Amino acid sequence: MEQKEFDLITFGETMLRLSPPVNELINKSNTFTKHAGGAELNVASGVSLLGLRTAIITRLPDNQLGTFIKNRIRSSSVSDDYIIFDKSPEARVGVYYYENGAYPRKPTVVYDRKHSSITKIKPEEIPEDIYSKTRMFYTSGITLALSEATRTLAIDMIKKFKAAGAQIAFDVNYRANLWDEETARSTIKEILPYLDILFISEESCRRMFKKSGTLQDMHREFCHDYPNIQLIASSEREVISPKVHSFTSTVYLKRLDKFFHEDPYKDIDVVDRIGSGDAYCAGVLFGLLKFDDAQTAVEFGNATCATKNTIFGDLPVSDYDEIKSIIDAHKSKGKQSEMNR
Repeated sequence: MEQKEFDLITFGETMLRLSPPVNELINKSNTFTKHAGGAELNVASGVSLLGLRTAIITRLPDNQLGTFIKNRIRSSSVSDDYIIFDKSPEARVGVYYYENGAYPRKPTVVYDRKHSSITKIKPEEIPEDIYSKTRMFYTSGITLALSEATRTLAIDMIKKFKAAGAQIAFDVNYRANLWDEETARSTIKEILPYLDILFISEESCRRMFKKSGTLQDMHREFCHDYPNIQLIASSEREVISPKVHSFTSTVYLKRLDKFFHEDPYKDIDVVDRIGSGDAYCAGVLFGLLKFDDAQTAVEFGNATCATKNTIFGDLPVSDYDEIKSIIDAHKSKGKQSEMNR
């Protein structure tokens, strides 16, 4: 693939997350810790930490909260060249509150993200030369759902990046609190002919797209219906309790008509699951961009997801060396040291 200024550019909302201390309730706590996050930032951050060059297109209020998020973007080695600052009096950052679960109490999320600055983004705020600057473009169903402005712009971006030669990766990432299934289905069907890489859960295959059969059957059907799709990835998480999960995934490579899989990471010690699905996408995309190998993509995707579950906050923090050592340990059948020394 031709070398470009960036390996990956993403487009989406960057948010402020507020969390009470671990195991405390939102409606009881007097203190909250703030984190930066958002699906597309999480993905860009994960890929950059593994060693590739990434950027994010987003829109932030031109105030202290926007500065906090901008600094987190920079500290994650993600380029801030395409942050748009909203100077209007109505400028605001999307906020959500996250409360950890402890069995039998489930985790809780409360959103306060309506009318955030990105929902009013304008096409003329995007520089036209950006479309030739990356090998791959990524966005998600969350961005399509935020507002008519983000939806229209994201679809236009997909078409323009595609025309400029970039691969297009998309995560369905359906959120019922943002839009209804029918609107989501019709909108995503509009962009499916432009996608090269699709992240979709088994539930979304069955419920949103009305497909049936095994997961493998549904992957093949997507690639038959949309011949441009070259790879489909579906994560497989078993929630034993809020703090104990197991995780693996299945990747289908159309070119070889082959499925790639590995043994699950069992009994993951879940500290914070937010952003772990995005970390999976980041690992898979890194494996494809760096090694052009589906099995390597599965291994990096599974390892980055499993590891992110053990880290507080939305953003991943693990670099290539740590993830590679986790992959090697996962494959090893012998006795392992219980400590990094």
